[in-house]
Amino acid sequence: MPNIRYKYQTIVFDTVDIHLKTLKDTQQFYDKNNEAQDLGINSSSWALFGVLWPSSHILANYIYQSDTTSKRILEVGCGIGLSSLLLNHLHQDITATDYHPEVEAFLENNSNLNNDTDIPFYRLDWEDDFLKKIGKFDLIIGSDLLYQQNHGELLSHFINQYANNKCEVIIVDPSRGNHSKFKKEMINFGFKYKKIDTSKYSDKEFKGSIHKYNKG
Repeated sequence: MPNIRYKYQTIVFDTVDIHLKTLKDTQQFYDKNNEAQDLGINSSSWALFGVLWPSSHILANYIYQSDTTSKRILEVGCGIGLSSLLLNHLHQDITATDYHPEVEAFLENNSNLNNDTDIPFYRLDWEDDFLKKIGKFDLIIGSDLLYQQNHGELLSHFINQYANNKCEVIIVDPSRGNHSKFKKEMINFGFKYKKIDTSKYSDKEFKGSIHKYNKG
């Protein structure tokens, strides 16, 4: 990617180090052959996938302190994929998805940085239906996903498609104002809801919440 600037950092989880190559900031842009533009991703939002957001860090801290053994895990809208990289490094069964055309290459690069195997990745729209291709999951996670008013309905239906009969869903949301619709839809799908305080998972002030849903 010509003219793109990057940043390297190490995120520490107790004795576990995860090395990351990210975009330097959200001002970076390179859309080869208008691939992102053709998917509806404009220049102002192109770089959002490639930086590390506070919600992503909180989700990874939460996951690190959770028991993920023997669970099939899906990260939705993974972006730079900190949680996926952490779970992969811990040899857990993680699959990642995102809509952005550059995410897979960054995941592969960062997996290599951590001397890990590649993470199974699928570029999916929330309106896609590829159940036969990737199956269903015991734990579905995501952070800072609800940017637009219609995202609550789209994301809840997407998650419900890929949820096993017994499934836990963890969503970290920075209170962009679109979670209530998502919560309503998830409850309609039979999920039980619990709000979790974030203070245990971040040493910085965070205005959002961790939202936990369970079914089965």
